[in-house]
Parts: sequence; C-alpha cells; structure tokens
Amino acid sequence: MAVPSSLARDISPPPLLKRRKTSGTHTPNTLLRATELQAEPTIAAVEAGKAKVSDHLTYFKGHLTEASRTTPPGIPRLSIPSFASLYQSNLQSHGHHFVIHQHNHPVAGVHYDLRLQFSGTSSLSFAIPKGLPGDPNSKSISRLAIETRVHNYWNHLIESASTKTGSLLIWDMGTYSVLPRTRKKSRIPSPQTTDDETTETDLDTEEIRKVQASKDGEKNENEKLISAFQTHYIRLRLHGARLPSGYTVILRLPSNEVRKRPVARRKGRRKISQHDSVAPPTMSSDDDSVSSKKSDRIQKVMHDLDTDTEEDAQTRAYNAYPGSTNDIGSIHQRHWFLQLDRHSSGFLLENSGNTRGKWVGGFEPFIVRGRDHERSIVTGRLAREVESDEGVEGFVGRGGWTGIEY
Repeated sequence: MAVPSSLARDISPPPLLKRRKTSGTHTPNTLLRATELQAEPTIAAVEAGKAKVSDHLTYFKGHLTEASRTTPPGIPRLSIPSFASLYQSNLQSHGHHFVIHQHNHPVAGVHYDLRLQFSGTSSLSFAIPKGLPGDPNSKSISRLAIETRVHNYWNHLIESASTKTGSLLIWDMGTYSVLPRTRKKSRIPSPQTTDDETTETDLDTEEIRKVQASKDGEKNENEKLISAFQTHYIRLRLHGARLPSGYTVILRLPSNEVRKRPVARRKGRRKISQHDSVAPPTMSSDDDSVSSKKSDRIQKVMHDLDTDTEEDAQTRAYNAYPGSTNDIGSIHQRHWFLQLDRHSSGFLLENSGNTRGKWVGGFEPFIVRGRDHERSIVTGRLAREVESDEGVEGFVGRGGWTGIEY
C-alpha cells in the first residue's frame, strides 16, 4: 500500500510556515527599525555632494543646535533662530545673504572665504588668506582676495570638518549692501590707490552722483552686486553679527586680471629641475626684485588655495559646483584687491593735534587672529572643537599662518 505524501516527510524539524502577505501596515517596532536603517548622512558627505538632503536648513540647524557651546560674555553670537530666519528670508531670487567661513585646510592652511549670494541658488566666492582688515590706521588696509568657484547658497549653512578638507567654521553671517561707486574724473582707480587719496575735488559732480544713486535705487541689492562685479569695482557694506556697524570694503580687479583665464590643472606637482628652461629675469633694481618675489608669493598662495582636487570636468568648465549657476561671469583664481573703505566705514582723517594723520571715529578696531582664537558666530566653537565634534582625530593643520597686526 502506498504511503501518502503527507506522511513521507521528516517529522523533525517542523516545516517553515509561509507568512501571509499583509496589507502594508507596520507595527511601531518595524517602523523604528526602518528609521534606524535610514541613518542621516554626515555633514562632510553632504558638503562634498556625496549625499543629498531635501531640506538643508532643517538638517544643518539640527546639527548646529546640538553642537552649540556656551561662551563667555562679550563673545559675539548669532542665535540659532536668527541664523535660520536670516537664511530663510533670503531664500529667494533677490536674496543678498553673505557668510564668512574660516577654513582650516590641510594644504592651503587657514584662510577666510567670503561668499555673496547673487541669486536664489548661487553665491560668488572669494578666498581671503589673511581675513578682513579691521584697523583703519594699519600699514596694510588691503588684502588679496582670490576668486574661487561659484557655490550653492545652502553652502552658507555649513560648519563641519573632515580629514580631507579640514574644518569650516562660520566666522560671520548677515546681509550685504552695495554702495554707489565713487568715480574719479582724472584717472582710472589703480590697485595702489588708497581711499585717503580721494578728495572732494576728485569726486564726480553732485548731479552725476544723484543720477547714479537714482539708478541704483531701482535695483535689488543682488542686482547691484552683479552690476558692480561686472565693472570690476564693488563698494560693499556687510551687515553681520560680528563685524561692526557700517563696516565697508572695496573689492576691485586690476586691469591685468580682467581677461585672465583659469589655468589647466596638472595631474600632480612637478619640481622644476636644473634642465628646465626658465626665462631670465628682466628686473634689475632692488625694488623690482622685491616686487617679483611678492608676485611669486601671490602665485604660490593662489596655487595652494586651489583646494578643489576632485572636481569633475563640468565644474571646472563652468566654474560652478553642481546645483549652482555661474551666470555672473566668475573666473576661477583671478585675484582682486580688497581694501577697508575708511570713509564709508565712518572714519575721518585728523588734520590737527596729537592725532594728526590718524583716522579717528568709526568703529573699534579689530584684528583677525586665526584658528586658535576665532570662534564660530553660531555655535561658539573653535576650529579644533569643530574637528573633534565631527570625529576628526589627529588632524594637524598647516602651520605658519600669522594675522596682520601692524
């Protein structure tokens, strides 16, 4: 007699039960596990474009809130609600937001990145090796400002660190205004001209200035920025949480930089051998030698500040990171001169007494002291604290940075 198939199987172990398909409902425990599996990406991954988030403000606000420190009285701070409100109010086509990042890069060293929003999605960017000038009586009120890639507006929210890029700290944040350009009748302004050389007799007539002000008054601030950038002369007032009230600088592009094209990136650095042909020097005077050495230092700074080592061809071709648009005409690594505008910042040149020849009034002078002293305006952290919070252990930034204190 044949054995039924139901009795032919092994008794142990018992067969697995087939699970019935559900209608898609989940228990609280399964939802919790699903949430845990979908872990938030790291800030470094978001910054590098390797991870995407749908709401940058919510993402960064949450991280910065958790990282905030208590600071001693007198340290300037921007509250998290104000930080968020400032960003949100400028998330539009005519936004005029600015941020200054302190960047402690492993190769380029410490420098300060000034980013100026010019559209709903994009920002103009300058790398300033020594930070912004803050002393009207300094022997060096000018700074080198190197034009870099056009960034996304949401990059203004970043405060992060990684072993590859170092730390990025929000040094100041706010909105900007573009003031009318004060032109001279007799000559085109040169990079060597300081604002104390501008006298009342050099200025345009009152009628011309009124016409210019009327035209500017019809524009939004970001439109004024675009127009000024394209004339290579920007009189910029920054309304920040750290910078003093009325703080104004001038950005201008020397004529030899106007048509400069970006230099093609080499695959690796190459040392110049004795057999390489080098053009003989044409300068003979000591002054010219000093000028040549200064030019060499500037070129080295520009090379070192070119920190974007893994850009794709499209980023290099358009000088803009994915998501941003370079419709302002920015050119990578042109170097501008940034100068404290002492008149527009409220200072007056004293003509008599013990302070004759000094600039008086205005704001309390300040100096930028670098990564060991400067704290984030949002979280109150030092660069090393940002690095520690992001799990960057053993990071050693490039040494040798000194601020301008004279």
